[in-house]
Amino acid sequence: MNRPRKINDFDSVMTLVQAYFDGLYQGDVEKLESIFHPDAFLKAPGLRRSLQQWLEAVAGRSIPAEEGQAYDFKLLSIEVIKDQAMVKLECPLFEHAYVDFLGLLKENGRWLIVNKMYTDLNE
Repeated sequence: MNRPRKINDFDSVMTLVQAYFDGLYQGDVEKLESIFHPDAFLKAPGLRRSLQQWLEAVAGRSIPAEEGQAYDFKLLSIEVIKDQAMVKLECPLFEHAYVDFLGLLKENGRWLIVNKMYTDLNE
């Protein structure tokens, strides 16, 4: 039956989302790198960055957990269809109010973020 597979995939995507939130909050570049496909690109209006460029930016910024920032990340929506998923998140960081769209694919039995689009509601 297909139903158990879908539940497992949903749970796997939820685990990845939690790792994403934790990685952002803790400034954990290794954790973030582990959940992105190496060829992922990050796109915001007027800005394109490779995964490595973005990880370098994360490594060079303050760490929200150490700054006493609230852990206010929210999952707004998630849709899993077979081996692809789209996740919409609210990711407040410092003075920013980011909304992220993460595109995920399941390849070789593993879910990874292959695309990230984001915008800052405060700009």
